[in-house]
Amino acid sequence: MNEKKPLIEVNHLKQYFNIQMGMFKSKPLKAVDDVSFSINKGETLGLVGESGCGKTTVGRTMLHLYKPTAGSVSYNGKEIKTKADVNEFRKKATMVFQDPYSSLNPRMTVQDIIGEPLDVHKMYENKAERREHILDLMQKVGLNSEHAARYAHEFSGGQRQRIGIARSLAMNPDFIICDEPVSALDVSIQAQVINMFDELQDELGLTYLFIAHDLLVVRHISDRIAVMYLGKMVELADADEIYNRPLHPYSKSLLSAVPIPDPKIVRANKRIVLSGDIPSPLNAPSGCPFHTRCPYATDICSQSMPEFEEIEKGHFIACHRAKEIN
Repeated sequence: MNEKKPLIEVNHLKQYFNIQMGMFKSKPLKAVDDVSFSINKGETLGLVGESGCGKTTVGRTMLHLYKPTAGSVSYNGKEIKTKADVNEFRKKATMVFQDPYSSLNPRMTVQDIIGEPLDVHKMYENKAERREHILDLMQKVGLNSEHAARYAHEFSGGQRQRIGIARSLAMNPDFIICDEPVSALDVSIQAQVINMFDELQDELGLTYLFIAHDLLVVRHISDRIAVMYLGKMVELADADEIYNRPLHPYSKSLLSAVPIPDPKIVRANKRIVLSGDIPSPLNAPSGCPFHTRCPYATDICSQSMPEFEEIEKGHFIACHRAKEIN
């Protein structure tokens, strides 16, 4: 197998927000704290973790919707530094947002919502070319051309998300960040939208970062899965590998909660219930952020953050005791 070339590389990315703690005091909220990964061309990397772990912030910081506190994002081997770099990158990278209800402007028709990126970047010669491109995008995502003049509020959640996906495809991007794109939809619609993401990837050669908290959804679409906890990345491996052999105690606990339709397997697999609540990222524990809830934690876990290292080919984990407990 030849080495694939990464399309996107994220190195030691940090995103801290200063939170006012009183008149003259502020404290950094470490939403993303030293995260590194790469995504190969044509690949889908699933990013999972509980609410508040920093997944969405990773996606938004990669697109420079937030200016990174530290670290770098590179596209096609070139680091994105200047405003011009960001503008160029945003022609090739885009985002599908979580909530199809709040991410679409209620005062705009469907054709204007989808056409907005074309207007911003002046990507057409005349109105006829613009309309043709918009109708082509609508057809790609399974919307009828007669929907073009209607408003977003006239559509169901699933159709609205299709409008959002069509908008994200308008600039013919290479890379799409999907920020929990199906979590607001009915389960019956989720499968349709995920299958559509798959088909669009095959047809257009897209690369995805697919952010979700539902491991079943992520497994279906991802080539590799990364697990985050409290701003840190704790595990990264092939999707099947994470599913069948998670090595980090947090990943094990997440997977033990995934419903399995076979009662025999369910009885054999014990649910791992974590003690305590997730700490606030404002007062994150010292050392490994997971040590306050980890059944295997020892003194070293509270003293130092474990390295995020490759302990088997392609399988990265941040855990002091990974070799002992697996």
